[in-house]
Amino acid sequence: MHLTVVSSLDSQCREAAAARLGSTHPNSVVVLHGLLDGSLVLRRVYRGGRLFERETTVLEHGCLSCTVRLDVVPTVERLAACGFDHAVLGLPPGVAAGMAVAELRRGLSRPVVIDNAVLALDPADLDDHMWDRHTLFESGFTSMPQDDRTSGEFLIGEFGQVDTVMLHPGLGAELTGDHREGSAEWLIGAELLGQLAPHAAAVGAADDFRPGCFDDAEAAARSRPGVVRLPLNEAPGSFRTVLHKAGRPLHPGRFREALPRLASGTHWLRGRLWIASAAKTRIAVQGIGPRVWLESTGSWLADSATGTHLRGGAADVDSVLDWHPDHGDRGTVLAITGRSEDIDPREIQELLEGCQLSDAEMDVDFATWHDPLELSDAL
Repeated sequence: MHLTVVSSLDSQCREAAAARLGSTHPNSVVVLHGLLDGSLVLRRVYRGGRLFERETTVLEHGCLSCTVRLDVVPTVERLAACGFDHAVLGLPPGVAAGMAVAELRRGLSRPVVIDNAVLALDPADLDDHMWDRHTLFESGFTSMPQDDRTSGEFLIGEFGQVDTVMLHPGLGAELTGDHREGSAEWLIGAELLGQLAPHAAAVGAADDFRPGCFDDAEAAARSRPGVVRLPLNEAPGSFRTVLHKAGRPLHPGRFREALPRLASGTHWLRGRLWIASAAKTRIAVQGIGPRVWLESTGSWLADSATGTHLRGGAADVDSVLDWHPDHGDRGTVLAITGRSEDIDPREIQELLEGCQLSDAEMDVDFATWHDPLELSDAL
């Protein structure tokens, strides 16, 4: 059986995308799941645009992962047994495509082919989503109070997973009667999308859809913490992405002071840090709208037992490509995406250079530096 997975924050966009995708195969069904209050799952199944099944199920623990594991996966199992060749799975708003794909791989009794992972989006809302400080629950996207992700965090996660973004006016446009396709807000959002998901095919109403292009390994590589991917052949516009590198370890105190300035006004900051107080630890940094955080991703390849033998391997392509004859893959690499008028490459480079250890500091035992996790106290 072939599957196409559709994630979204907007049910209007999701349903429009799912209906279009359902017409790409002759023997296809469209399944729309929704997680309602009270752990109630609503499932609707369409064939040829007509509703032929509508069921509700009460889950004992109605979280997003339980919805996928206990209703989405069994539904796919049943539809495959009925002889359908293709199913479009419209996930509940806020359910990550990667999580759904993993549960399908793990829970189904027979192998399936994931044709596409698709994000349904109104680009006119993208800029607002990236800067929204509310959680998905507070914004009404999910019924789970424990879901503390922002809409920007959800979307950045999806951009790493999906191969296609289908553009459609959202629920807000439907309610106001303002169908904004082609408007200034729509075009600005589409341009920002090109910076945040340069690999993905952006498919509007008049654009061709490219089926069968989902790649598990590529999605995993894009989503690995600390990995930096850049738009190709970037043209001047309202948004831009700049890349900066530092070849020496960063002073933890100076970097703590510089980080708020580096992240200020940026839609998306991502990369990896070489910090003197944890010189053997590859620290990933990510900033999405108003939130910034750090996480350890293990040792640098150069500090692992087999690090010197991994050059050219698949453990971390970005790090291998940046291999230095003395430092190996150690080093700071940051990519910053934001509005062109808010991104000053020279200022960013000066900030990073000022954070690097001086010659005298390089001679100090790195074990004397403070814990880098104190950086989080400044954010």
